[in-house]
Amino acid sequence: MLATPDDFFFSGLNIPRNTSNPVGSTVTPVNVAQIAGLNTLSVSLARIDYAPYGQNPPHTHPRASEILGDVFVFPIGLIHFHFNIGKTNAVAFAGLSSQNPGVITIANTIFGSDPPINPDVLARAFQLDQNVVKSLQAKFWWDNN
Repeated sequence: MLATPDDFFFSGLNIPRNTSNPVGSTVTPVNVAQIAGLNTLSVSLARIDYAPYGQNPPHTHPRASEILGDVFVFPIGLIHFHFNIGKTNAVAFAGLSSQNPGVITIANTIFGSDPPINPDVLARAFQLDQNVVKSLQAKFWWDNN
């Protein structure tokens, strides 16, 4: 299959996204799934829109390091989060060291897994009452990616 100009172009990073969701943020990824021309280039990026006090919940990128904003470095696999401490909307751009960095949101993975992780295991691991664990497992876990 031959490459086309569309394989090297993505439009839309200038458009603010809707942050009216439980975590107050939305991520717009630009990786090999959006731009086929990134394949084998070991680079991608993301726009993160935040509502006031919005957050990008604790997560990790299993196949990439991340550089965010003014510049903070998150090494590959490090669990990290972003938080807008301001009273107004905010936006950040992140560069990632892979064309397919992946993202694993920790709370979703732990408390929203299907099938669920045994509540006894989670209660002991996080030193929580089993009722708290069951309550967390019953919630709908929002994915802002």
